[in-house]
Amino acid sequence: MADTNGDAATATAPSTVRRLEGPEAAELAGLAAVFEDLQYVLRCCEHLVTALNAPDTGPARVDTDTALVEALWSGALIGYVRCFSGRAAVLTEKDLEELKLEGEVTDFHGMVKKLRDHYASRHVNPRESFVIGVAQANDGKPTGVAVVSTPRPIVDDTTVRLLGRVAYGLSGLVDARMQLAQNNVLGAAGQLSPTELSKLPVVHLSESGEPRS
Repeated sequence: MADTNGDAATATAPSTVRRLEGPEAAELAGLAAVFEDLQYVLRCCEHLVTALNAPDTGPARVDTDTALVEALWSGALIGYVRCFSGRAAVLTEKDLEELKLEGEVTDFHGMVKKLRDHYASRHVNPRESFVIGVAQANDGKPTGVAVVSTPRPIVDDTTVRLLGRVAYGLSGLVDARMQLAQNNVLGAAGQLSPTELSKLPVVHLSESGEPRS
């Protein structure tokens, strides 16, 4: 992803993009990574709403694909919580207050973090719990073993939509910060002479790496 100012982006794409280092560039890169994660969370939530609301009766009946639901929900949880990484230091729980959303958003945020740990557990099956039983005959002797599984409930539509609203609000907040960060990067680049700028490494844009305005 390459970044230019708005006027240049609306005119022609830059002929050469140079890699800029420094605190301004690092800040913008961190914001961009979080913004992309939030967009990913939104896409997961959109697909989940569709998967959870498929018709369960009639000629178009579709069975809920629990494997798909778990995959999308796990991805959404991991992506969302990653946005609040202390190492990245982009979003904090205080940012949730700026969203002015109805309900206990902070409590919901805490629940999402716990769910992330549950679904991403390296040790516990998040889908089912198991109990082992032994069949007993009339004479009291064991005659067989039963492995009884209890499925855990899948995520519901209300929870998915709330996560989507929070992610959408945070996306707007991060996007506004990116606009300011872009100006800072452009200002830092403006301090370099054309010769100094020409010595910076060239960034080769992929087909999808269009400049951001």
